[in-house]
Amino acid sequence: MTLDDRTVRDLVLVGHGMVGQRFLEAWTEQPAARGWRVTVLAEEPRPAYDRVHLSSLFDGGTVEDLALCPTGFLAEHGIDLRLGDPATAIDRAGRTVTTRSGVEVRYDVLVLATGSVPFVPPVPGTDAPGCHVYRTIEDVDAIRAEAATAGTGVVVGGGLLGLEAAGALRAGGLATHVVEFAPRLMAVQVDDGGGAALRRKIEDLGVTVHTSAGASGVLTGPDGRVRGLALSDGRELPADLVVFSAGVRARDQLARDCGLPVGQRGGVVVDDRCRTEDPAILAIGECAQAVDGRVYGLVAPGYLMAETAARTIAEQEGEGFTGADLSTKLKLLGVDVASFGDPHGSAEGALDVLYSDSRSGVYRKLVIGSDGALLGGVLVGDTEGYGVLRPLAVAGKPLTVAPEQLVLPAGFAGAAGPVALPDDAVLCSCHNVTQGAVRAAVRDQGADSVAAVKKCTRAGTGCGSCLKQLGTVVTEELEAAGVSTGKGLCEHFAHTRAELYEIVRVTGPASFSELLAEHGSGEGCEICKPTVASILASLGNGHILDGEQGALQDSNDHFLANLQRNGSYSVVPRVPGGEITPEGLIVIGEIARDHGLYTKITGGQRIDMFGATVDQLPFIWRKLVDAGFESGHAYGKSLRTVKSCVGETWCRYGVQDSTTLAIELELRYRGLRSPHKLKAAVSGCARECAEAQSKDFGIIATAAGWNLYVGGNGGMTPRHADLLAADLDRETLIRTIDRYLMFYIRTADRLERTSVWLERLEGGLDHLRAVVLDDSLGIAAELDELMARHIGGYRDEWAETLADPERLRRFSSFVNAPGTPDPAVTFVPERGQIRPARPGEASHTLNAPVLVAGARLEVLTP
Repeated sequence: MTLDDRTVRDLVLVGHGMVGQRFLEAWTEQPAARGWRVTVLAEEPRPAYDRVHLSSLFDGGTVEDLALCPTGFLAEHGIDLRLGDPATAIDRAGRTVTTRSGVEVRYDVLVLATGSVPFVPPVPGTDAPGCHVYRTIEDVDAIRAEAATAGTGVVVGGGLLGLEAAGALRAGGLATHVVEFAPRLMAVQVDDGGGAALRRKIEDLGVTVHTSAGASGVLTGPDGRVRGLALSDGRELPADLVVFSAGVRARDQLARDCGLPVGQRGGVVVDDRCRTEDPAILAIGECAQAVDGRVYGLVAPGYLMAETAARTIAEQEGEGFTGADLSTKLKLLGVDVASFGDPHGSAEGALDVLYSDSRSGVYRKLVIGSDGALLGGVLVGDTEGYGVLRPLAVAGKPLTVAPEQLVLPAGFAGAAGPVALPDDAVLCSCHNVTQGAVRAAVRDQGADSVAAVKKCTRAGTGCGSCLKQLGTVVTEELEAAGVSTGKGLCEHFAHTRAELYEIVRVTGPASFSELLAEHGSGEGCEICKPTVASILASLGNGHILDGEQGALQDSNDHFLANLQRNGSYSVVPRVPGGEITPEGLIVIGEIARDHGLYTKITGGQRIDMFGATVDQLPFIWRKLVDAGFESGHAYGKSLRTVKSCVGETWCRYGVQDSTTLAIELELRYRGLRSPHKLKAAVSGCARECAEAQSKDFGIIATAAGWNLYVGGNGGMTPRHADLLAADLDRETLIRTIDRYLMFYIRTADRLERTSVWLERLEGGLDHLRAVVLDDSLGIAAELDELMARHIGGYRDEWAETLADPERLRRFSSFVNAPGTPDPAVTFVPERGQIRPARPGEASHTLNAPVLVAGARLEVLTP
């Protein structure tokens, strides 16, 4: 690449998506980057975000959770990011890019990372109100807004994005249809057998699938809005909402307009160094056609192209981009699906080894080459072993284990045990990290944990599908070096959290110090202290703030309120089932008004009041407690809410009284301390308006009783819950939930969600079902007694704190000046309320309590 001799050169990146951000990270790691000025022209109004996990926004995730550009990254490297001002033209002769605002930006090197655009079939009516694509955060916002009033949704496209979109509509409570032109779902990734298994699983979840049919037109009503979709086979589907997710097309118009060659099916033609015909212009990601003639629509190949482009500009040696692994592992509508290598067995002489169980919805196929090497595979319903199978397929070496053993599900008689991988096997396909590189990081760079290996190699920081195998390799390498890899909670306790729970349950130590003296060593740390505090609380050993117990808590538990970014706190009273009287609403409104608090309806059907200082908390609680409210435990690792719809009481579709059951369950389990926070829901019918299948436990009404789902949620890695039992009567339902919760609390690891616990639990769902329904371990009576002890010992933490002057002493911003608000906690007005002031922003304290000294003294001295 020929560049002029100016001291500072200009690098312009067009596009700031996932691949664009990875390019910036790879570029800033190059020593040569110091001599360059970087400008990024972005079309969207926000920096790069994780487009792969857009559907998490339907399950309680936030835009902030998706952010990919670290805070301070752009400023640290002097990168000029221009949001909302995309490139519209390239002048190759003058080496300038013109933006939508008319600004001309000069470049020495230009990198195109413009990504792709959704493909919308060229049929009549696709521009009607109610038609959407599924690509950006704004698309999700628009779909969510319309889904709130829609009854039926249709997704055109049964590939990865289409099924993601279908899951989002179904989570929104819509009757959902998927229309796919191919004869099976996910036609690119899975074969006919896998597609059939996937279809059965998805239809069992209530989604209607139409294959071998395309969209021939959007039907509209008199108001011009969508009312249905016409199919190519002559049928018509009713619809209030249509989402087109039928694939993407390379966004290559900029390149076309300036005369750069593009592929026959789109994509800017590049060489193995990601250079276009013009050596000053590179293209990466979905807008580029690689040397193998492909346009890659997955993020992992885009990352590799980004890294290649960074090395090319820096004139560094390294492998070029000649192709990439197209393996995928994901969960679609709660169904595990994986595809790797050559899943269709296109190689000459390839043979299939199959395991299929239509009863349980498991389909596993391995493709074996004529030389005995694993070439690829399809896994549906059970993706255990993907972390080993994919690297074996990529390595392309003859298997040392019979493929018949590898195809069997984990735990099945005859299934292979641990399988050794060669060091050149790629563990992390997102960043092309081999097992050898991971072992070297442990052996030579002192990386003694998965987190440390991530930092050294970037392995595991992409899609995350390699994390399990990554942990196995790290442990193996540490043990080979003679380093102990005990399963203890921390350096102070050799026992796991589950073992410590049993010790506390059986021996009954009254404090952390007593447990540490008998079963640990040292003084404790930020890991074991709150963990033991949680165990003590879950077993009812005293008030959360009493004595030593109070000093062990995390910051939120320490003040029985949620700490916010500016040092203020939020207060969330319990509103069981979302049911609240007008008088209760008035009380909350008056408290928020009098204390100048910001109010927001939460996703769990409660009202959150933000902006309280520590010294205000007791005054706010007093008003709430006097009005009949109690702590909602929004600050604790405990039950948060049991969300509900209105059920048969009000809804014409309801078949059971979901609200009454939700209230009963929330009051039953309120204050139950656990390894991680718990959320639940009760839906009054299969339309699932309460989103029960995305919760730690969820109940859906049937005509014959209640279906119980467990192990949902998952936080950053959403997981649909599994059906534990069907058509339960009320008494059996509650007893089963009691045992499920207590078994989880008894056996889970520190900060382990129910979703992770269930996937880790030996024997999985079948084992859990045997324990809580059939008492296979003989502990059902103990679990029942533990829950009865919790229910009988429950006390509202706010009310008990207000009744104790000693506990109240901690609620002061300044020990030597009780009642004085913290001047560092400041706010600015916004939309008629307040928000925390940003650094350097003019601000003022808005929420000083409207109370006289006498009232303050009266509250603090019961």
